[in-house]
Amino acid sequence: MILQNKVAIIHGAAGSLGGAHARTFAKEGAMVYLTGRTPATLERVLVDIKNAGGNAAIIRCDALDENDVKNCLQQIVDRSGRLDISFNAIALGDVQGTPLTEMKLSDFTRPIFNAMNTQFITGTAAGRIMKKQKSGVILSLTATPGGSAYPLVGGFGPACCAMESFSRDLAAELGPFGIRVVNMRSGGSPDSKVFLDAVEQGGDTIRDILKKMAQDTMLKKLPMMNEIANLGAFLVSDKASSLTGYTFDITCGTTQALGHQQYVIPFK
Repeated sequence: MILQNKVAIIHGAAGSLGGAHARTFAKEGAMVYLTGRTPATLERVLVDIKNAGGNAAIIRCDALDENDVKNCLQQIVDRSGRLDISFNAIALGDVQGTPLTEMKLSDFTRPIFNAMNTQFITGTAAGRIMKKQKSGVILSLTATPGGSAYPLVGGFGPACCAMESFSRDLAAELGPFGIRVVNMRSGGSPDSKVFLDAVEQGGDTIRDILKKMAQDTMLKKLPMMNEIANLGAFLVSDKASSLTGYTFDITCGTTQALGHQQYVIPFK
């Protein structure tokens, strides 16, 4: 188990990818603190982890509230004595499927505002604790629009770019204290809730879009959630002790960035 005796916090652990990372980190030996604004939504993840023999606990925390995050991290340090891993996977409130020329300003700026606020709040709060320890890893997650032009993703693309830039800058500042900061850039996961919901609503039309998305990759498939979580577990482990300040691509080799409007799933 590559995360044995590590203490991790996962913001947004009730979501598909947050939950996948929580389960994987626990499976690899970490004590995982599951956080979110609604503790009841975290119960399923907690039960799954405990049934699999892992260790986890729930703490209510709004990752967009500085005081909430500060108090939450202090609770973790009081309980476990340290904080080794911080991963933020909260939803950004993005609107997709609408052309930029037809989008409301508030819908465009919301995911950018949320991304920068939550990454700054949680990343710097974790960094202050980790500086005292002189160790720790801060992990974030973006998507393909962080590196390529993408139609109809609204403010999500700029949010991904900003998150990746922030991750690099934070790594540069915290590196001298023994703290690593890394990001993953994923492709869409067909087994995530957003895609499963889209298939349920759109049926064969969405399935065809997913097939086209897979064909746009070098491996002719899309990354599953467990594959992304496995990379996340490796990056926050001591096996990756020399890796920092970088965005690691796990898009299965997306090549054309889906540069055709008909390939984009109209999420709203």
